[in-house]
Amino acid sequence: MNKKFISALFVSVFLLNLFNFTTFSTESNTEYEWYCERNGQKQPKSNKYESLIARYDGYYIDRRVNDADDKKILYLTFDCGYENGNVEKILDAMKKEDVKGAFFLLDNIIVKNPDLVTRMSNEGHTVCNHTKNHKNISNYTIEETEKNLSSIELLYNEITGENMAKYFRFPEGRFSENALKNVQSLGYKTIFWSFAYEDWDNSRQLSAAMAKKKILNNTHNGAVMLFHPTSRVNAEIFPQLIKEWKKMGYEFGTLNELCG
Repeated sequence: MNKKFISALFVSVFLLNLFNFTTFSTESNTEYEWYCERNGQKQPKSNKYESLIARYDGYYIDRRVNDADDKKILYLTFDCGYENGNVEKILDAMKKEDVKGAFFLLDNIIVKNPDLVTRMSNEGHTVCNHTKNHKNISNYTIEETEKNLSSIELLYNEITGENMAKYFRFPEGRFSENALKNVQSLGYKTIFWSFAYEDWDNSRQLSAAMAKKKILNNTHNGAVMLFHPTSRVNAEIFPQLIKEWKKMGYEFGTLNELCG
């Protein structure tokens, strides 16, 4: 094999690797919106942002398990900005069934419902950061990002005496590469999701039967499931869901396990 051919081959491989690494890097402030296409009770196929978020400690599914595994695991996560009676009901259901989850909080619920937030911590749930006020931080500077995230960390510590877990979720799933870098530089791992549904608006809820069917029909091994615990329908069906998941053979993992 002649030297010119080897040299050309080396350059080609180098450029190909460079292209793969920089696919999302040319416009680091470009805003993306997370979405994971459902695949029924099978794991979703690779997400188009999968390689990008992985570069900055981002997770959305547990790929260490697959559809054929005997071991089945779910990660229950909740985006929570306020209490309307339903968050407490979901905590009651989880306590009764000895199931742990992760709650991504805004400052409003910490200020107005400190006892409820303390309960989350005391009952073994992971309490995480969802920004101070649910603003889109895709184009924040590192200084703005740090100010926003640290303010809720300090508030949580003042209320509970505990340190907030270093897991973060972008409001509405809106992010940029620059934002991922900023969050990572502050010591956070970013948690997206592999299943979510339209549960955030209490004026537009599915029936309990339809919601339960949609959730169970899209439960898959390794799923990171996103719920809004303010949903009256979620509060109604969660005791049934937990029992059904257990019948299906699922265990419930923590974010420490997911990101370990």
